[in-house]
Amino acid sequence: MERILIRGGRVLDPSRSLDMTADVLVADGVVAEIREGINPAGARIIEAADCVVAPGFVDLHAHLREPGYEQKGTVRTETTAALRGGFTTVCAMPNTRPAPDCGPVLESIRDIYAREALVRVLPIGCITRGREGKELAELAELAAGGVVAFSDDGSPVADPRLMRNALALAGALGLPVSEHCDSPEMHAGGAMNEGAVSERLGLSGQPSAAEAAAIARNIELAAATGGRLHIAHVTTERGVELVAEARRRGLPVTCEVTPSHLFLTEDAVAGTGDEPAYDTSAKINPPLRTETDRRALLAALNAGLIDAIATDHAPHAIEEKLVEFEAAAFGISCFESAVSTLLTLVYRGELRLERMVEALTTAPVRCFGLAQRVPGIGTLEPGVARDVVVLDPRTATIVDPERWASKGKNTPLAGRELKGVVRAVIFEGTLAWEREAAHV
Repeated sequence: MERILIRGGRVLDPSRSLDMTADVLVADGVVAEIREGINPAGARIIEAADCVVAPGFVDLHAHLREPGYEQKGTVRTETTAALRGGFTTVCAMPNTRPAPDCGPVLESIRDIYAREALVRVLPIGCITRGREGKELAELAELAAGGVVAFSDDGSPVADPRLMRNALALAGALGLPVSEHCDSPEMHAGGAMNEGAVSERLGLSGQPSAAEAAAIARNIELAAATGGRLHIAHVTTERGVELVAEARRRGLPVTCEVTPSHLFLTEDAVAGTGDEPAYDTSAKINPPLRTETDRRALLAALNAGLIDAIATDHAPHAIEEKLVEFEAAAFGISCFESAVSTLLTLVYRGELRLERMVEALTTAPVRCFGLAQRVPGIGTLEPGVARDVVVLDPRTATIVDPERWASKGKNTPLAGRELKGVVRAVIFEGTLAWEREAAHV
């Protein structure tokens, strides 16, 4: 097996509180050594001066689309995109057709991952049958089949008794419930954040209270059952406050935030021109919120209150976005732009680099308890770690989705200049991808 020497980078490994300039040697499929002055004979050299060397990134929330929605993306295209984005482990949401709500369906989907995935894909199982919110899926069967969490993704579990039972059973199985916290009955399918921008554009809105009410309910159900609640893509200042309160109570509650909600606001829907853009590429669920919310999310992430950064990568076919705003599909494709948006926030002084790396490595591993399942992920521990990402935080790049591996070109960032790129990715001890051009 090829030996790889990553020379002279800033090595950041939050799992071991490691922050030093050093060489990293990958040999025999693992990180073999981290120190200054390594000079192995015959090793492939990656010069990493001015670069950051970190564990391969772990994404708790992404959509690979296959099976059932191959017009949006396939396991092969979307894991290629994940690899280019520095993500070596991806937790796949269950909104496929069929949805993994029982053992046999899960097994068939895992077979696709085994054949087609270019990174490590860990399945998330349904909470309810068909994600319809009427009766529990075969949670014990799914747990035995290897799911890492339960979720109905963009279909919140409306019935509180059903959600209570799900948390109780998932807790007994040792797995978290990852919940899209929304109260759809409060907005009947709002297309964007409810506020001044939605009023000016004449679009239906989702009030921030819809998220806060659902978070509050689910926290109380977690308290009643002892089940592990993971709040997917928190977006509001009030949502963050509720998580902080749950932490003070000692409840088993974790949460994630997306790069999109850290970087963009509801203004992206309107655009920057004199005439409103009604930009469907900025339509996402939960919606982009206000600048006040964005700043609250960044503060909570920097403070460690928000545990993880998860992409919510959601590729769509072009025809699903080239329609009127209200009719457009929700979602932003972002595997290949995520790191550049985050490094731009670091460059601006809004996000601490060390916290960014932790939120993409150690923290997501902790949220879903992945270390026991896949030893070595989220760390650079010699003899164990197999995945490494090299980041160049200084190189400027223009977002060009036409160059992406993802089938989904749906991003509101097209044409934007960002700061920082993924330079190289080592997966399972092998150099799996190396950047040749300065485009995201």
